[in-house]
Amino acid sequence: MKKDFTPEDELLFLALGGSGEIGMNVNLYGCQGRWLMVDLGMTFSGGEYPGVDLVFADLEFIEERVDQLDAIVLTHAHEDHIGAVPYFAADLGVPIYATPFTMELVRRKLEEAGVLGEVELHTIPDDHGSFGVGPFEVTYIPLAHSIAEGNALLIDTPHGRIFHTGDWKLDEDPIIGEPATDEELTQMGDDGILALVCDSTNVFNPAPSGSEGAVYKGLLEEVQRHPGKRVLVTTFASNVARLQTLGEVARETGRQLCVAGRSLDRIIEVAQENGYLTDFPEPVDFDTAMSLPRGELLILATGGQGEPRAALSRISEDNHPLQLVSGDVVLFSSRQIPGNELSIGAVQNRLALKGVTMVTDRQSMIHVSGHPGRPELEALYGWLRPEVLVPVHGEMRHMQEQARLGRANGIPAAVFQQNGDIVRLAPGAPGVIAQVRSGRLVLDGDIIAPADGEAMVMRRRIMHEGVMIVALDRNLSVQIDSVGLPLDEDYGDFVDEAKEDVRGALAKLKGRDRSDREAVHEAARLAARRAAQRWSGKRPQVRVLLPEEGE
Repeated sequence: MKKDFTPEDELLFLALGGSGEIGMNVNLYGCQGRWLMVDLGMTFSGGEYPGVDLVFADLEFIEERVDQLDAIVLTHAHEDHIGAVPYFAADLGVPIYATPFTMELVRRKLEEAGVLGEVELHTIPDDHGSFGVGPFEVTYIPLAHSIAEGNALLIDTPHGRIFHTGDWKLDEDPIIGEPATDEELTQMGDDGILALVCDSTNVFNPAPSGSEGAVYKGLLEEVQRHPGKRVLVTTFASNVARLQTLGEVARETGRQLCVAGRSLDRIIEVAQENGYLTDFPEPVDFDTAMSLPRGELLILATGGQGEPRAALSRISEDNHPLQLVSGDVVLFSSRQIPGNELSIGAVQNRLALKGVTMVTDRQSMIHVSGHPGRPELEALYGWLRPEVLVPVHGEMRHMQEQARLGRANGIPAAVFQQNGDIVRLAPGAPGVIAQVRSGRLVLDGDIIAPADGEAMVMRRRIMHEGVMIVALDRNLSVQIDSVGLPLDEDYGDFVDEAKEDVRGALAKLKGRDRSDREAVHEAARLAARRAAQRWSGKRPQVRVLLPEEGE
C-alpha cells in the first residue's frame, strides 16, 4: 500500500541502494512534490543467491510514486550505476540524462533488451553540461575516475545546492578527460554548498589513490622486464584510460596488441565513437597473435575478477584460442573486489600450475584505485565547505568513518544513513526523519523476483541441506528419492529404513487423521526428515506427493 509521503516544503534524500553496501547505487532527491533519481545500478550475486547473477535495488518506493518522478540522471557508466537501467527504465517511464560515452553504453543496453524505443534519452555535454527538470537544475562536473566521463552532479534546488560526487578521485595525470580544477571547486564552495553527498569506498586508505599517469610508467617498466615472453594484462574493461595506457605500452615495447573479451571490444568501440582511443593500435586476431614471436605480443584480456566465462579463466583452462605456457606473464592491473577472492585464486592457481608468472598491484605499480583516499576527501571538504555531509557508496563502517572524518574537518553536520532512510537536508536541522521499505530483487532466469521470496529461500535451503521426495499411493505404499545427501555408499540402506519410518508414522495415525491429507502429509514429511538427519546429519527439504482426490 502506498504511504502518504510527498516532499512538499522540504529537500529530501533517499538511498534505495548503495548505502550500506558497495555497488547497486540508486539515489533519490525530493523537493516540491517531485523526485529526481540519480543512478540506477545493480550488483552481482557472488553466490549469495544460488542460480542468480544480477541483483537490483527494490524500487517499490518510487514505483508507487512514479507520477512524481521527473528523470533519471546517470553519473557514469559503471554497472553499479547503470546496470539496472534496461530492466526498469521503460516501466518508470521518465527521461534518462547522461553524457555521451555513458549514454551510448546505455543505448546499447536498451537496444539489447528490446526497449530502446520506449525510453526517452537526453545526451548532455560532458564539460559542465546542464539541464533543468522539475525543481532541479543539474550540472555535470567532470571528476577523475576509472572510466571515461566520470562526473559529479551539482544540483540546484530552492533550498540550496547539493554536490553529489558519484565515484571520483583526484588525479593530476588522468590520461583521459579533464577533471574540474581546484579553483573551480573552490568557487563552487564560495557560492555555497548545502550538502555534499560523497563516495565513501576508500575512506580508510591513508594515502591518495594515485594517478593513471603513474600506472603507465609502472606497466611500461613491468612489460619491459619480460623480453621474449608473452605478456597478458587483465584490467576492468570500462577503464578507458587504462586501455589508452596499454595501447601506448604495446607501441613503446614493440609488441602487437591482441584483445580478448567481448566487453573490451564493446568499450573500445564506444570509446572510439566518442573521441577516445583515437590512436589505439589496431588489434591482431587470435590466429595472428599465436603465430607471433612470444616477445612481440601483448594480450589485453577480461577476467581479472575470476569470472568463469571470461577470457583469462578460459585461457587458464586451455579452453581459448589464446594460450599461455611456462614463463609467460600475467599482470593483474585491477584491484581484487571483495567477494571474488576464491574465484580469482582458482584462476591464479591454474596459471601457477602452468608455470606462468603473475604480478599484481601488491608487487608493482600497475593499478590505482578510482576512489578517493582520506587526503582526497579532506581536500574536497576544504574546497566545497558544505554545511552537511551525507556519506554514501560504502558499507556501514565506511560511511560511519567518513561521517567522523567530515566532522573532524569542520563540516558542521554529518548524517549517517542507510538504504531506506529518508534524510531531510533542509530546512532546519538535517537528519533521518523516516524509514521506508528497501530491499533487493534478483534476476532469476527471465524473472525479476524478491531476493527474500520463497523461491530463493527454498533454493538456499536445498543448497545447504539437500531435498527428499516421498511419494505415496492410495494404499500408502512409499517411494523415496533424494538429492544432495552424502549417502552414496549407504543410500540403499537409508532409503529402506526411511520407508519403514514413514510407514510406521502413517500406521500410528488414528481416526480421521488416517484420511486427512494434511495429517498424512505432515507425518510422512517428519518421519522422512528424521531419518535423513539420523543417517546424514542433514535436515533436507522434504516434498511429499499424495494422490489426488478420486485417483
